[in-house]
Amino acid sequence: MPARPIRRRRYRSVPIGRILLLGFFVIFVIVPLYWVFNTSIKPSSDYLAIPPVWFPDEPTIVHYTAALFTYRGLEGLINSIIISSAATVLSALFGTLMAYSLSRYNTGGQHLSFWVLSQRFLPPIAIILPIFLIYRSIGIYDTHLGMILAYTVFTLPVSVWMMFAYFRQMPRSMEEAALVDGCTRWRAFWTVAVPLAAPGIVAAAVFAFIACWTEFFFALLLTSKNAFTLPTVFRSFLSFQGAQYGEAAALSIVSLGPSIALGVLAQRHLVRGLTLGAVRG
Repeated sequence: MPARPIRRRRYRSVPIGRILLLGFFVIFVIVPLYWVFNTSIKPSSDYLAIPPVWFPDEPTIVHYTAALFTYRGLEGLINSIIISSAATVLSALFGTLMAYSLSRYNTGGQHLSFWVLSQRFLPPIAIILPIFLIYRSIGIYDTHLGMILAYTVFTLPVSVWMMFAYFRQMPRSMEEAALVDGCTRWRAFWTVAVPLAAPGIVAAAVFAFIACWTEFFFALLLTSKNAFTLPTVFRSFLSFQGAQYGEAAALSIVSLGPSIALGVLAQRHLVRGLTLGAVRG
């Protein structure tokens, strides 16, 4: 008899906890996102209206056209897609090769993997000046190639570390069986190890893409008029005459699209890659 009230209390506490968590999620995530979207479609006269205008009577897309064309947001969007995609592919490729070498051959000893990750601890401001001078001297300042190289180096340590943890958990038996069947080590890597590590590679690639997509410091100092990325366009919305809230909100909504789409498409592999790579043997 005493067990029944305890069960009821536990059963009722679960929906209440979920409701509270959902409420916090709505307040801190959904509401700000809606407010940004709302700002992007309402007239400029409603920005500072009291009470706030939650549902504009006359929605407009003028802020989107201004952000994409007048402020060159479309060029920044295209540059960001090219640079982030290329840097992500290179980071995932080299990260996979380096991580496999570290996990299977113990290349560089036990401490090389941590040394690779430690390069990410260095603040970007400590190395930006020599990079800027080198880029100017060899002619790749304000070019897609220069930004791709910078972002590849910027994201490679984290990609190597994530893939190293993933490869370390993978059993060697299937690779050894492929070697017994006559495969070379290189072929066994591409036909056995890489397909098995696909979730980890996807997880590392998603993190690399988001890091490149949202990076501002390198883009600010290594680009000017040609290879500027989307985050640097937001500088144009601030001036002595005031801030262009509608254009900034519109470009924010546009910039969320690729990241959300990539996360949704890679969700299955992303969750599996993160959970398996986090388990230590």
